[in-house]
Amino acid sequence: MRKLTLLLVVVFLANFSINAQTADEILDTYFENIGGKENLQKLEGVKFTITAKTQGMEIPAQMIQLKGGKTLVQYELQGMTMYDNVFDGEILWGTNQMNMKAEKSTKENTDNHKLTLNDFPDPFLNYKEKGYSISLEGKETIEGTETFKIKLTKKQMTVDGKKEDNISYYYFDTENFVPIASESEMKFGPAKGMTMLETFSDYQEVDGLYFAHSISQGVKGQPSAMTMVIDKIELNPTIDDKIFIFPETTSEIKE
Repeated sequence: MRKLTLLLVVVFLANFSINAQTADEILDTYFENIGGKENLQKLEGVKFTITAKTQGMEIPAQMIQLKGGKTLVQYELQGMTMYDNVFDGEILWGTNQMNMKAEKSTKENTDNHKLTLNDFPDPFLNYKEKGYSISLEGKETIEGTETFKIKLTKKQMTVDGKKEDNISYYYFDTENFVPIASESEMKFGPAKGMTMLETFSDYQEVDGLYFAHSISQGVKGQPSAMTMVIDKIELNPTIDDKIFIFPETTSEIKE
């Protein structure tokens, strides 16, 4: 009888240790460790200088995210300057690699992109005010590292005219309380229905805030398709708004 009682105590303590941390407590520690909520809220924009490594190539790129919602990805490919996910607040556009012209995106893609603007500078920051919800799904080991698995549910997105759940899972290192991986279902393209896996590493300090300086992306269970090495991060950069404006002389994607 005594052995049974001790066993029940051990089981209780094990379950208690798993549930002792709440999702909000994990996030509070995370924000404290990366520089604090107040410093994140002061951000007006971030500019990333990147080397993207994929299929044996190294592609120089820049990514800009501004608090007001403007975004831009610019990269050099075979001597040409290309653009992707350029958004001026209303129009989403990018370079068509077939004809090398700038094209406006569809209304559906634009509406879905607008939903992502709430994620600046961090999707978990003030998540309730954004209409998001979170839950702690327990612990899971990722490549030998014990993590807290947190489910993030954002506002529904539109896929082929229908509303679909917009759910991601983030894996927070139980020692440093920073995300080392995330998973989400791919909604578009040839990999639709598969799970996108992103891994984050090499956290470094930039003006009082910590950012991952290496990010790998790919389909879960397959080798990473691309690794992005962050060469430089500029906080609150001075940006000419003209770079976000769609060049009206080029074409538009038809619905």
